[in-house]
Amino acid sequence: MSTAMVTGGLGFIGSFITRKLIEDNLVDKVILLDHYGRYISSTREGFVDFRSLRIKGLEEQIVIERGEAKYFSVLYNLLNNYQPKYIYHLAALPLAKLQNLNTQEALEGSVVSTSNFMEALGMIKQNTGYAPERFVYASSSMVYGDFHASPANELHPTSPKEIYGTMKLAGEHITNGLAKYFGIKYSIVRPSAVYGPTDMNRRVSQIFLEKAIQHKKITIHGADESLDFTYIKDIAKGFVLASTHEAAIGETFNITFGKAHTLLDFVMVLKEHFPWIEYEITRRDEFRPKRGTLSIEKAKRLLCFEPDYDLKKGVAEYVDFARKYYSNLRQ
Repeated sequence: MSTAMVTGGLGFIGSFITRKLIEDNLVDKVILLDHYGRYISSTREGFVDFRSLRIKGLEEQIVIERGEAKYFSVLYNLLNNYQPKYIYHLAALPLAKLQNLNTQEALEGSVVSTSNFMEALGMIKQNTGYAPERFVYASSSMVYGDFHASPANELHPTSPKEIYGTMKLAGEHITNGLAKYFGIKYSIVRPSAVYGPTDMNRRVSQIFLEKAIQHKKITIHGADESLDFTYIKDIAKGFVLASTHEAAIGETFNITFGKAHTLLDFVMVLKEHFPWIEYEITRRDEFRPKRGTLSIEKAKRLLCFEPDYDLKKGVAEYVDFARKYYSNLRQ
């Protein structure tokens, strides 16, 4: 029986990768390692927990293992037991701006856990000969820091300016160095501004959508602030392609839509569904790096990656989901 392993498997991106693997019949079962934690207060008004919905219909083809990747014994035992064909490592902080974010927490998610993975895989390979066909490390476009060129390709200088991007980049270095040392085939993926159904971590897209539903004024931080918004299904598709193409071994990829839109653009697309939207534009959040379009030419060339969702199509599907499942919000 072939398996895949997804750390952070009940998370936003991890659950969509799981669904993509099963829908494409790439494995028989997917092992989801998850610690059942959350990063947004469940006491917040309007909080919704979509984790059970994320795996709806997949119950017979998944195994949920509770645990944290920062513990070597957890990884070693699971890897030795299941010997997954593909590994997708997403168990880390889900976004850059979190309440009480600290370096230790970010270090454990991106650096300690990745180091544990490499050492465990190296030991098991030496003892049994097992090695995955691919280990995929989930990084972030935040590793670039401020964009000096647009579109920014994978050779753009990496100069993160906050905790999240710094630790994600450190995890890339761990993956690059230790995977080579232990003889593990790997790929690295840098997503950007992911949005879509079941997001519950208060990304800007979720905030805008919820305010639109609730008839609340939307605050846009920065008239020209732009992000390469990427629909969740395109992100999952890119991760799977990075794990199944031989040309991806040892490579790093931007997996994004490949064209930035301003925050105002996103609100204007929402306004097509919620004509009552009101908004105000304030100064940009200086915490955030100045970003824009990411080049996906490398992913197109080596992975045959093509995004299926432009902003209008992605938002329309997201809105349909929200109208069905946001029953606790006034509409």
